[in-house]
Order: sequence, then structure tokens, then C-alpha cells
Amino acid sequence: MADDRELWKKICEGDADAFDALYRENAPGLQVFLRHIIGNPQAAEDIVQETFIQIWTRPNGFQPDRGTTLRAYLHGIASKRAAEWWRKQGPSGPGTENKAGVCQTETLSIMGDALRRLPEEQRTLLWLRAVEGQSYAELAATFKISVGTVSSRLFKAREALRRIWQAHDKVRRRDA
Repeated sequence: MADDRELWKKICEGDADAFDALYRENAPGLQVFLRHIIGNPQAAEDIVQETFIQIWTRPNGFQPDRGTTLRAYLHGIASKRAAEWWRKQGPSGPGTENKAGVCQTETLSIMGDALRRLPEEQRTLLWLRAVEGQSYAELAATFKISVGTVSSRLFKAREALRRIWQAHDKVRRRDA
């Protein structure tokens, strides 16, 4: 947290090297996160850029004294921008196609499809927890909800994912 505080102070003072360090450390993971959330690699890249442009041009809002990490703050901004993108696209917009290419295995393809079927908030929570490794406290800060609410929403997201997976498994067995 002390590192976040110092890095943020430098960014607020216009230190391009500090901003570059933040970008290099966080942009790749943020882009992967967004690609899985919205399913459109180009839109994910655009949202990452918009997120960092916002940080550079308007470095306000991050409050390290509240216990939030800079990484969680970045994911919060990106999640809001992804939600805005979804609202603009609608469920049948171009972002619903998986343009990332052919998956390496059928399991990855099935899992990706299952994740895309989840509501955006559930998909985001699961990704940030399971893949990014964010703590419940970081998720609570990112979504501005209590830790208990994070816990219950993650439980519901996992259950929804389990139901999707089981329904697919039934269809696969029936077709075999």
C-alpha cells in the first residue's frame, strides 16, 4: 500500500515514468480481464487505453487511505467502462462474438461460452477473484459493496456458472 501511495503521488505530480511503470505493470492483465468480460479484443484494448488516459488526465479519485489498492482502483474504472460499452452495444452487438480465434481445447471453448452467458457483474467478480486473485476486500472496494455482499454475489455467480456447465454437460451426453 505504501508503494501505491508513493506511485500515485508521483502520477498526480505528472511523473511520466511513474505512470509508465503503472501502465507496464497493469495494462496486460487488465486487457486480458476485459477481453474475457466483453469478448471483443479490440474493444478491450480501447477500454484499457481509455482507463489509463483517465488516470493520466484526471488523477483524482484514488484514495489509498481507504484501503484500496491501485490495481483494484484500475479494475473498478475498467469495469465501469466495460459496463458502458455493453450498454452501448446491447446483447446482439458486435462484441458478443468471440473474435479471439479458435480455442486450444474444447474445454476452454465451453468454459469461455459459459462465462459469457453470465451477467456482466458475475463474470467480472469471478474473473477478478479467480484469475486476478483479488481479495474479497479488494473486490468490495472496487464494487463499493461490503465484503459480505461480495461473498454472497460470488456464491451466486459460481452457482450460475455451475448450472450453465451442467446444462451443457446434459446436452453433450444426450448428443453422444
